Amino acid sequence: MDLERDAQYRELLLAPLRTSASYLPKMGGGVEVDLAGFSALYGADPLYHWIGFDSPLMFAAHKAAGGMTSLYRQLGIGSERLIRQIFRDELGLTEEQVRWSYSYEEDGRTRTLTLDGRLEASEVSDPQARDRLVRWIDAQRAALGISVDLKGAIFEIRQGYKSADSKRQNADLANAAQALGYGYLPVLAVMSTQINNVVRTRYRVGRWCVLLGSLSTETPDAGVSTFDFIREVVGYDLVAFFERNAAELRADVEQTLTQLLEAR
Repeated sequence: MDLERDAQYRELLLAPLRTSASYLPKMGGGVEVDLAGFSALYGADPLYHWIGFDSPLMFAAHKAAGGMTSLYRQLGIGSERLIRQIFRDELGLTEEQVRWSYSYEEDGRTRTLTLDGRLEASEVSDPQARDRLVRWIDAQRAALGISVDLKGAIFEIRQGYKSADSKRQNADLANAAQALGYGYLPVLAVMSTQINNVVRTRYRVGRWCVLLGSLSTETPDAGVSTFDFIREVVGYDLVAFFERNAAELRADVEQTLTQLLEAR
């Protein structure tokens, strides 16, 4: 067990979450509003004052509602940073090598979109790791009915995917077409088991390999589980990391939640 590496990985995951502790609602305006500002704003509204909506508890409710959204978003950012670092550490890659972006023209302007991670087989120097990656990509290519040759995989890393936002889905499906055009397998790596099943099916039809944060009961399946993929293909036991560090992770998140839910 590498204690220094564990500490680094914990920080990658937790640092974004801590920013949610200081979340303040904007209450329909352009700037954040603290308790004093909220009390002045709602206290000046006759209806809200008469019925008690200017209560500090109402402020806490607004703060918590927006803060929860922030927490999920920041967990996604932390997960993305963690997985990229694991790619680097296990496969000997640089920060540049684990990133991927593409440019396209829209309304006379050049736009660049960046995806969360990339693994290209030719850049993995260890022969065994490279062979694992190639075999995994070939297996997913066959499962998804992809006929073009693939040189690697690109990743969108999400903490969960409960939303059925069609705009996001359409953008991801467009990303998949671009990835395949450049010779990469598009992979949606979800860290939790929380995903809309209709969305999951649509992504599979759109030639995305969809991985979930599920635990194997018997036979590992790196084509289904994010954790199995990280262990069996990349070579790092992420489940063991989480189990070793669960107490520290939970304590840090508990502190963040406590600060977020305070009515001040």
